[in-house]
Amino acid sequence: MNNTGRASTALVGAATFGIGEAPGFTSMDLAARAALAALEESGFRVADVDGLFIGLPSDFLSGLSFAEYLGIQPKLTNNNRTGGSAFLTHLGVAARALEVGEIDVALIAYGSNQRTGTGGLVSAASPNPYEMPYKPRLPVSAYALATSRHMHEYGTTRDHLFAVAQSARAWAGLNPEAFKRAPLSREEYFAARMVSDPLSVLDCCLVTDGAAAVVMVRRERAADCKGAPIYLLGLGEATDHYQIAQMPDLTTSAARFSGARAYAQARVSPADVDVVELYDAFTINTVMFLEDLGFCKKGEAGDFIASGAIAPGGSLPVNTNGGGLACVHPGMYGLFTVVESYRQLTGSAGERQVASAEIAVAHGNGGFLSSQVTAVLGGASTA
Repeated sequence: MNNTGRASTALVGAATFGIGEAPGFTSMDLAARAALAALEESGFRVADVDGLFIGLPSDFLSGLSFAEYLGIQPKLTNNNRTGGSAFLTHLGVAARALEVGEIDVALIAYGSNQRTGTGGLVSAASPNPYEMPYKPRLPVSAYALATSRHMHEYGTTRDHLFAVAQSARAWAGLNPEAFKRAPLSREEYFAARMVSDPLSVLDCCLVTDGAAAVVMVRRERAADCKGAPIYLLGLGEATDHYQIAQMPDLTTSAARFSGARAYAQARVSPADVDVVELYDAFTINTVMFLEDLGFCKKGEAGDFIASGAIAPGGSLPVNTNGGGLACVHPGMYGLFTVVESYRQLTGSAGERQVASAEIAVAHGNGGFLSSQVTAVLGGASTA
């Protein structure tokens, strides 16, 4: 998209399904249930979908298999895979296809039964030959390396990381869908088993089942839809490496580029944003992305978070559903940032609703801090 595409497309339905544990469902089943719920909310039928976007964890041809599963013959299918950021790249492709009239109704979906189907974390990540002798535990060791460097460069501490995890739990306590709703104490955090120093099990995302889906149309059609619309104001992508050993600067991600591009398209600044939904696969993600997306200066996010600023009642609500640390993380979390943004901007987030939220940032991360995708979304007043 370019600047002329600001608010030219709208999300008119969003849904989740099977968060936590969903025994008996395949990943495809879960994605389909979320898709049906999002379509119901938007007022469309399955047969109306002519643009289909998905990326199932164990099906690298899921664009084809999901179309067959739903019984449709879409004009456009896409299962681009950039890790957890993939579903925000789908937003951009769908928006461009809608703008030029290639499709009329886009469905973006994801589902995984990672918890009940496999019983543990399943990752497509693999070390390159130069890293294999060191036997990294991927992906956590990659993020631990970035964490250690951030601590060295900027004085970030485990107290700062605790504040990230504690804030996520506080938001999850307001979300009936969230998997871990109990408050997190300092004692519990510092007693947790170390996984890859300095990251403990409580610095790592959940392993859950779950599915999410959103429906997109052109702006002019949104008013006729059953679901309340929100608008895609801007979207930026950036990639500066794959393997963590090739990351140009372990303390700074390509989100500094994706965010700047998204803000420029949306014609907003970080100061205009009411709610932020970040891909928090690890506690360091929240620290780095708040800095790279312009909400804090480099090295200042730790103290900002520890002040309570991102927790309920704080000045910058972050990961208001509980995020990947406390709500849901079924292998890839990216689409859940979009669903939570939709709920906040349509005023349907229940007890965790941020008052008068009109502009949200949803940010996806893929690989080892590798692929970064930032979406700026707006409520009714931004159309």
